Amino acid sequence: MKPRLFLPILALMTLFTMSCSSEDIEEQKLDASTLITPATKTIEIGILELINAHRIGMDLQPLHNLSVIKSVAFTHTDYMISLNQVNHDNFYQRKASLVNTVAAVRVAENIAYSYTSAETVVNAWLNSPGHRATIEGDFTDFDISAEKNSEGKWYFTNIFIKR
Repeated sequence: MKPRLFLPILALMTLFTMSCSSEDIEEQKLDASTLITPATKTIEIGILELINAHRIGMDLQPLHNLSVIKSVAFTHTDYMISLNQVNHDNFYQRKASLVNTVAAVRVAENIAYSYTSAETVVNAWLNSPGHRATIEGDFTDFDISAEKNSEGKWYFTNIFIKR
């Protein structure tokens, strides 16, 4: 076979045999019996307080934190750390879990990486129109997971729901 034809065919064969789905890598199916709720960290409390202070300043209702949301957020934060990348992979799985466990009718999330304080991550979200819209959205409950990777960099998953 000519080299011009061989290389593209080899590339296609490699692509089809080595591709993987993030669904295969994602944490086990989310249900109440398998969820872990880690201890709340100071940075997480700060984020929740800053978001609620912002909402109150906008004449919006403060949100209630809910441990099951923290547990679901933790599964994703841990997943992002395992891949060493920030993403919204498997969001619909997290959403379905919250719909089933706490009767959520609306779910959204903000994620971030490498910020070093509650103030810096919340300011970054508020300076982004999409993230700000989530923070100011029509929700009733929220919680956050903030975890450090092996190099000490923070990963954040902040989930909002309406019940």
